[in-house]
Amino acid sequence: MNIAMIAHDAKKVLLQNFCIAYRGILSKNELYATGTSGRLIEEVTNINVHKYLTGHLGGIQQLGSQIEHNNIDLVIFLVDPLTRKSHEPDVDIISQLCDVHNIPLATNLASAEMLLKGLDRGDLSWREIFK
Repeated sequence: MNIAMIAHDAKKVLLQNFCIAYRGILSKNELYATGTSGRLIEEVTNINVHKYLTGHLGGIQQLGSQIEHNNIDLVIFLVDPLTRKSHEPDVDIISQLCDVHNIPLATNLASAEMLLKGLDRGDLSWREIFK
C-alpha cells in the first residue's frame, strides 16, 4: 500500500514518534511525504520515503495529484488544530480529495493508529480491488 504522511510543524515530533512505534507496519509499505516530514521520518526509521516538495512550496499539490490519480491508499495528516496557518486551505484540499476518491484519512494520532492497525490486519485490502 502507498501511505502518505504529512504533519504540521507542531506535530512533526509526534509524527516521528508515531513512525518509530509503527516502523514494523510502515516498513512493509511504500511511504510518501512532503519534504520536511519525509526527511524527518527517514532520519528516525531508516525507511526510504518518496519525498515531494515541502508542503507550502507545492508538496501538498503534488500529493493531491497522486490522490486524484488513485496512487495513494492511505493518508496520515497530523494537523495542529490550535494554530492557524496561512496554508490552512491545504488541509481542506487534502481532506476533500480523500473524501471524493475514497482514501482513508487520519488527522490525529488516534485515527492514525486505528488505520495502521487495520492495514496490518488486512482491513484495507479493498483498496487493491478499488484500483
